[in-house]
Amino acid sequence: MAKLTLLLVDDHAVVRSGFKVLLQTWDDVDVVAEANSGEEALPLYTLHCPEVVVMDIAMAGMGGIEAIKRLMALDPQVRILALSAHEDSSYAKRALQAGALGYLSKRTAPEVLIDALRMVARHQRFIDPIIAQRMANQRTDSDTQDIDKLSPREFEVFILLAKGKSVVDISQSLGLSASTVGTHLYKVKQKLELSNQSEMTLLAMRHGLLDEASP
Repeated sequence: MAKLTLLLVDDHAVVRSGFKVLLQTWDDVDVVAEANSGEEALPLYTLHCPEVVVMDIAMAGMGGIEAIKRLMALDPQVRILALSAHEDSSYAKRALQAGALGYLSKRTAPEVLIDALRMVARHQRFIDPIIAQRMANQRTDSDTQDIDKLSPREFEVFILLAKGKSVVDISQSLGLSASTVGTHLYKVKQKLELSNQSEMTLLAMRHGLLDEASP
């Protein structure tokens, strides 16, 4: 029986190792490559041609959303299952808009993970049931609607600012000039009607957009 081949992309080695051990308990699954960044994932995808890419969303550098976009540009038929510790609908919407076929919380049960992988491998969409419910419930949430107004790049800047990063930090992380980051910051404040970084952090925390370890 042909095995389902996977590329694991996560910037935490321990997390990748745990997922690899878990996934390979199924006889029909084979993790053919691992990447610790979106930048590393692109050549590995070309080299191994895995059937499904399991992509962490919150990574340093390029980030999962941008990596999904670049993989889609490289191969419009790529099948991507996005994984995240975040259970807010904003991340899910952006991952799906970027081209991911599935979105799953890292807290999900192993049986749900393997079901999601098999569905994505068949070019079928799969959204974590809990997150799908939140997406439906948050359609009338004004704060969520405001966050949805942000462009993909503005959303990235918003999250990094909410984590307490400086304009210089964000400039280096995203490969943008400080003036460009400043422009995005201005637009974020305008669209969200916020005046400072603390308010951004509070809004991001209220919607579960920050890692537990984030300030």
